Amino acid sequence: MQTTSKPYIYHETQNCLFKPIVLSIALSILLITTVVFFARNHNSILSINTDFLQQEITEPEGPSPQIVQSARNQIGKTLRYDPAYTKLTYPMGDVPISKGVCTDVIIRALRDQNIDLQELVHQDMSRNFSVYPKRWGLKQPDTNIDHRRVPNLMTYFTRQGWAVQDTNYQAGDIVTWELKGNRPHIGIVSDRKIGDRPLIIHNIGSGTREDDILYRYTITGHFRLPVQ
Repeated sequence: MQTTSKPYIYHETQNCLFKPIVLSIALSILLITTVVFFARNHNSILSINTDFLQQEITEPEGPSPQIVQSARNQIGKTLRYDPAYTKLTYPMGDVPISKGVCTDVIIRALRDQNIDLQELVHQDMSRNFSVYPKRWGLKQPDTNIDHRRVPNLMTYFTRQGWAVQDTNYQAGDIVTWELKGNRPHIGIVSDRKIGDRPLIIHNIGSGTREDDILYRYTITGHFRLPVQ
């Protein structure tokens, strides 16, 4: 009996030790896979909030510029990112405030200053269609979508003399970036800061937010409206 029971006890002991090890390895692999997945597919979400945990936000001493306040007012109202092509009224057309893309933050903020980018971009494209990007295969202007595309806004802003050739980012300035996958992005410089970095009011995927992303991506444009 002793010669047959010892191997059995040893075998059970091996199983007791082996199962937790296998479970631990499996959980570690799952954790690593999850982290890699989110790092690749949700980089903006992971990278945006880290600095907020480490440094305090400095509030402005005076009232915010109108364009900044108008953009900030969209926070809590525009709750999701929706790039679907939508037929709009013209002029002053808009998608429901609950949704939008990054350009809609700028469009809505400027409309509070009686600047309708839908109408202005359409008028300029109608007269100068050849100078605008041809990335979408259009043969003529489209009032439903032209002003909602970052490259078109960059072209329009540059043609209006709004381009700034320095790195002095002031509250109310408009900045464009290139995200991973050559995706353009746009936002408004806030008057709130972390250290000496101004926050950005934008919609990068989860509605309008105010985040620390100014130097997170490759900056492709810097624009400042003339004094109204």
